Amino acid sequence: MAFLSVEVGRVGKPFPAWGIPVAWILGFALGLVPPSGLAAQAARPSEYQVKAVFLFNFAQFVDWPPDAVPDSQAPFIIGVLGSDPFGDLLDATVRGEHRGGRSFVVRRYQRIEDVKTCDILFISRPDAERLQGLLADLKARPILTVSDADGFAEHGGMIGFVTDRNRIRVKINLAVAQAAHLTISSKLLRVAEIINPPGP
Repeated sequence: MAFLSVEVGRVGKPFPAWGIPVAWILGFALGLVPPSGLAAQAARPSEYQVKAVFLFNFAQFVDWPPDAVPDSQAPFIIGVLGSDPFGDLLDATVRGEHRGGRSFVVRRYQRIEDVKTCDILFISRPDAERLQGLLADLKARPILTVSDADGFAEHGGMIGFVTDRNRIRVKINLAVAQAAHLTISSKLLRVAEIINPPGP
């Protein structure tokens, strides 16, 4: 199985080595034209520039149930729960972009209770005990949960980022996504590692 992985450049060093922006790598890997907002970003993306591009791309390869978005013109919301590791990188990545008739909006939340309407929720690295509570609160809600917390997908999150030897890979817990009635494109599934949640 071919896993989608992108090498992260260290600060001050070119990324990638041949100077092609990461958006093009993801575009080729997923068959997606990179977002125009990335043109203004440096050709040496940091870890969270890469993850911001991933979040944008996830929006293109996941379908939400119709009742999750009753208003086809409502903004497409990417939320960040907890401390925000992106700064303005995520905003810059999605600025001016659309998914169908929906423009992208980034929202920040400090508490899970504040997450009312959200399409993709990036959960900043909580401790293991808090993670279980967060995932229990989000269970079966039509929100694509993403994190770089250790073992996120294995513990019931939908998409986990894994850094392995300076490369970012994606793990998907397909069963959890399906339980929330989200449909993940086969194009994304083909380039990710699909994990099975632990038994009861």
